[in-house]
Amino acid sequence: MKIFALAAAAAVVLAAPAIAAPKANVEKVGTPGGRILTAAKVSAKATTVYLSGNLASPQTPGGNDYGDTKTQTVSTLKKIKELLATHGMTMKDIVRMDAYLVAAPGMDGKMDFAGFNAGFAEFFNTAENPTTTTRTTMQVAALAGPQFLVELTVIAAK
Repeated sequence: MKIFALAAAAAVVLAAPAIAAPKANVEKVGTPGGRILTAAKVSAKATTVYLSGNLASPQTPGGNDYGDTKTQTVSTLKKIKELLATHGMTMKDIVRMDAYLVAAPGMDGKMDFAGFNAGFAEFFNTAENPTTTTRTTMQVAALAGPQFLVELTVIAAK
């Protein structure tokens, strides 16, 4: 009788459907090692955080020197990293970034796209954050003050 009961129990276990691994709330799509993603798919179950536009902080407290485009990009991304941490998120959770750049001094009326990308590269596709994000980068006429060259908005999800 015990053998029959064990056999019946084994048959039930073997016939039961396999439990699927939980699906990730965010799927990032792009070329491995590429600077930006082509898409990010966020499930309805994800927690999503929208950060307003962020600007660089002065290089010295109370000062008025915000630095060049790369310096301002790094400063702004550090600020975003701290803000995300207050919501239990990291830079890996960013799925969307909009970058607003103004004409950089000495760039003949053009934004410093190379400087922006150099600052961006310090936070994405790195050992600490091997992921990247979807992104649009655009030149605008002006930001909140003449000292600002970069403003970033992000959406993070996990």
